[in-house]
Amino acid sequence: MAVKNAEEYISCHTYWEEELRQLHEMILTTDLKSEIKWGAPVYTLEDKNVVGLGAFKNHIGIWFFNGALLKENTSMLVNAQEDKTKALRQIRFEKGDEINNSILLPYIKEAIQNQKEGKEIKPITQKDLVMPPELSKALKTDAELEKSFNQLTGGKQREYADYISEAKREATKIRRLEKITPMIKEGIGLNDKYKNC
Repeated sequence: MAVKNAEEYISCHTYWEEELRQLHEMILTTDLKSEIKWGAPVYTLEDKNVVGLGAFKNHIGIWFFNGALLKENTSMLVNAQEDKTKALRQIRFEKGDEINNSILLPYIKEAIQNQKEGKEIKPITQKDLVMPPELSKALKTDAELEKSFNQLTGGKQREYADYISEAKREATKIRRLEKITPMIKEGIGLNDKYKNC
């Protein structure tokens, strides 16, 4: 089920509902507008993404779309994907961690100020799709799989290709291919399960 607003997203994640609600309400005390993008709450200023929330199995996170530009408030920020993410930074919370508004709000206010000043890190142009041999072979031998794969967005195609390529062992690549084949046929992106209820 696709969520329509932040309230629905929060309600869908009952394990994290209290923490998500606290973060959501804190963000709404600022100039940011709540929207749903990529299946999760994103808070914007003049249609520019500033902050986002996400709930996962073991943690929740608050994302700063241009977090690498933050100068005053950096101690809690982490790059979730070193060597992949240039601008995005996040703060993670596990169950039981204190969410202190007086500590978090300065991060958000600085991010808003940076956006108002037009500071942003330009995204790197889309990298080419590099097909691993295992996936190429599977597409050639399964017409339904090939058709479904070609109907995915370029980003989803890259997620699947990278998922196979990043495996070190051949056995792991084959296991991953077996796992993603039904997902591709259903038109589901690799990370879609994290985006909805």
